[in-house]
Amino acid sequence: MYAPRSPRPRRRGAPTGRLCGGPPRLPAAPPPDHSVLVAPPDDGRARALAGAPRGEYDIAAKLLAATREAAEWENRDRYARRLAVFARTRDGWLQTWQSESPHDPDALLVKAELAVRRWWESPARAELLREVGPLIGAAAEGDPRDPVPWRIALDHARGTNAGHTEFEQLWTEAVRRSPHHYGCHVAALKYLSAAWYGSHRECFDFAERAAQDALPGSLVQALPVRAAFAYLTEGGRAVIPRERLDEAADLAIAVSAAYAPADPWPAEVRNLLTYVLIRLERWQDALDQLRLIGPYATSFPWDRVSDDPLGQFLELRDGVRLEVASIIPLHPRSERGGRARSGDH
Repeated sequence: MYAPRSPRPRRRGAPTGRLCGGPPRLPAAPPPDHSVLVAPPDDGRARALAGAPRGEYDIAAKLLAATREAAEWENRDRYARRLAVFARTRDGWLQTWQSESPHDPDALLVKAELAVRRWWESPARAELLREVGPLIGAAAEGDPRDPVPWRIALDHARGTNAGHTEFEQLWTEAVRRSPHHYGCHVAALKYLSAAWYGSHRECFDFAERAAQDALPGSLVQALPVRAAFAYLTEGGRAVIPRERLDEAADLAIAVSAAYAPADPWPAEVRNLLTYVLIRLERWQDALDQLRLIGPYATSFPWDRVSDDPLGQFLELRDGVRLEVASIIPLHPRSERGGRARSGDH
């Protein structure tokens, strides 16, 4: 059985081990520190956000409309989240959009996401979020095919202390629209976690069933590694067998391998997987993921363990390289300066 242990952040560059015969040889370096960004925007979102400070919403509207028309629900969810994050501090463009197109399903979607995020950290969260229900309903009515409002509804249910019956009803509506939608699965997993209304075993069971039913290459196949992360960070009375954690990591490694290196789409899963591999002390596997991550660090999961997500990522990245170096065998040289031959001592 494997009990969770807290990570051990190190000073950047601090050695993690010592070998006879000289300092360890560091594995090939990933991208330099200055090239790593936390959640860098893709081209579409960058253009949408560039016009927002001037009150321009046209690009954002076209971006979301295109995802709706093409039924690109994963991209739609991602864009809606990030536009809502931006609107928390600069919402003039969204207000203009709403006033000029009050029934636009794309504006309604961002408005609903923003409302949930705005009240999430309030001490009166449950009460304030209940007032947001009609906004989510309006977003769902905007396009009955769209699963993203139902992902928002699942998050809303978690924040309003909704019972399991209501959760099941919302989950049914979500998967009826998109059986393999990643965002909806993540929202459901959070509801079922030990930190909210479930348990570690319930969380793992749900994640493993979803992974088995997922489409090939889908990020839903990596859902068990999210259950492993929740277990490793939240603790609790349940003790999950080490092999179950390793199996979750192995499955996520296979999913990661299906995507190109430095692909921004699986970046969050790769960062999450790296954290889990570090906690499991699977150093070489963690280094492999860091190479695949490239410059695409993500706020989550590093913001769960540090107030400086980018600094934490870079610190642990250095630590992983040193751990791998400490287990790479060195070839001792003879006193004559050549490599030791058979029979040299």
